[in-house]
Amino acid sequence: MTHPFLDLAPLTPAHFAAIEQRVARLMRTEQDVVIMQGEALLPLEAGIRSGARPGSTALNVVTGPYGQTFGNWLRDCGATVIDLAVPFHTAVTADQVREALAEHPEIDFVSLVHAEAATGNTNPVAEIGEVVREHGALFYLDAVASIAAEPVLPDAWGVDLCIIGAQKAMGGPAGVSAVSVSERAWQRFEENPRAPRASYLSLLDWKARWIDGGRKALLHAPAQLEMLALEACVERIESEGLDAVTARHATAAAATRAGAVALGVLEPYVHEARDAAPVATTLRAPAGVDASELVARALAADPALPLVAGGGALAKEMIRVNHYGPDATRGAVHASLAALGAALGEAGLTVDLEAARRAVTSAWE
Repeated sequence: MTHPFLDLAPLTPAHFAAIEQRVARLMRTEQDVVIMQGEALLPLEAGIRSGARPGSTALNVVTGPYGQTFGNWLRDCGATVIDLAVPFHTAVTADQVREALAEHPEIDFVSLVHAEAATGNTNPVAEIGEVVREHGALFYLDAVASIAAEPVLPDAWGVDLCIIGAQKAMGGPAGVSAVSVSERAWQRFEENPRAPRASYLSLLDWKARWIDGGRKALLHAPAQLEMLALEACVERIESEGLDAVTARHATAAAATRAGAVALGVLEPYVHEARDAAPVATTLRAPAGVDASELVARALAADPALPLVAGGGALAKEMIRVNHYGPDATRGAVHASLAALGAALGEAGLTVDLEAARRAVTSAWE
């Protein structure tokens, strides 16, 4: 029996390298780009374990759950970690980063999440990158949620390690991811005796055997289906135009925020629109309403809607509209807010569905 997912011709090193080049263009970087054969947690952990070591001091910016995870990894590597935590309903500022660096001049590694899809905020990386560059620390950026939803410019921003994943705004597969690596970062890895080697986490293995080897032989059998899906989603972005894709996400975010407010009973979880991520909009459930129950009621009519409740401790109070990738559309926003409005009505609250519809339409136009 034949199947379109089976019995494929092998993915050659040349084809792999061509996909890698297209991803580098999408990231607008001249740095080395490594496509790793796993979900984005793979390069996220690999970057920290390659760059952090005993004796180093890291500034770890925490604006959501991923920042908390990075702090745990950094401590596990033996680094001294200074957490700069801000409330999840806002963003960190360049001045806050500057103050932390001035207070701790020994900091040589800074980790930051660009957009936190889990909490709906986004951080001003361009301004923060300038501060980090002046200080001289290695700059590590999680751009998994932000890539294709808003500008990601690792070279212009002085980012030494920029990690992306395809499963959110890119509208691609979750099983492969990528990281751009600066020359400073490669040198740091080489000088770190605890950097992973001969390991699935090893970026140095990719440097020695793939990049320095002229991209002639892959380290191991590639995740072929995921690589082909990655190529397809990059082609789709190229066809639409990256600027058009990011503009579509920005419009979806503005329309969702405006429509949710117009319903009359929901408040944006992120207080200021400038701090809100274009990849997802988080909303605070009304007092006395369980967010997880509300979302379940909304999804009962259409399980395909991009609605989820907040994770962990936020499950009872946060609603998240994941308007990314194929759901960054007017139709998805209208349908999501209509379902939430209907669920709120069933819960006994008075909502203005028509005002929400007009707000979404106005924002989109």
